[in-house]
Amino acid sequence: MKLIRYGKIGAEKPGVVIDHKRYDTSAFGEDYNEAFFEHDGLNRLAKFIKENKANLSLIDDIERLGCPFARPSKIVCIGLNYAKHAKETNAPIPKEPIIFFKSTTSVIGPNDSIMLPKDSLKTDWEVELAFVIGKKASYVSKEEALDYVAGYVLHNDVSERAFQLERGGQWAKGKGCDTFAPLGPWLVTKDEIANPNNLRLWLKLNGKMVQDGNTDDFIFDIAHVVSYLSEFMTLLPGDVISTGTPHGVGLGFNPPIYLKEGDVIELGIDGLGEAKQAVIAYAKN
Repeated sequence: MKLIRYGKIGAEKPGVVIDHKRYDTSAFGEDYNEAFFEHDGLNRLAKFIKENKANLSLIDDIERLGCPFARPSKIVCIGLNYAKHAKETNAPIPKEPIIFFKSTTSVIGPNDSIMLPKDSLKTDWEVELAFVIGKKASYVSKEEALDYVAGYVLHNDVSERAFQLERGGQWAKGKGCDTFAPLGPWLVTKDEIANPNNLRLWLKLNGKMVQDGNTDDFIFDIAHVVSYLSEFMTLLPGDVISTGTPHGVGLGFNPPIYLKEGDVIELGIDGLGEAKQAVIAYAKN
């Protein structure tokens, strides 16, 4: 299945994509949130769709898409998880996964605008494969790890490099700004992705390809990441784990290239769809 949420910001409704068409699933009676995933929501939703497909309403293509699941309890990210990306940033290959968090207030829809933070000079792009946890995970073995994955989603891990690297060395400062986690268009259930450790992912800046990689360059694959994280924290249903970015980020260019107002980012991953984000100036809410 491909899960979506659509509508105005803060008032999104649940839906699904079937044969390239969007259908409303509000009659199912649940949002795609922690409780949904915890209580076997994917299987119950599949049954509901099978029994009610003829009665589902089509969603107009002009409707805005939001993040395909409701606000997770946490967004955990893995840094420097592609060998070529580590090389371009002159960083040593990590011996263990590097972990940082993005704030849940950074989450936006796949085609919403990215807002440059106040006083930002070094905002960067990072196309990433993210996945959503399907059931509570604590001290999970690598052999069982993929049983805890509900599905996969496209993520742009937007990063302000000066905040991240020059303001005390705490990565979260440059990762959790408002609008810095566009997610979607869909949450694709894991049965539709044969091998998440071999997916092409790419990103264009103003029409020019700047990232074009494959998850086969992972230093730590998805099973390793799930197992490793579950040693240090309980992963809850609906939590998002983002697995790092391939080479081609702005920081890696000589000289570096950073986002500015008016830039347009397009990105995608095999089987997970595409997204497009315009870059806008800081505007006080």
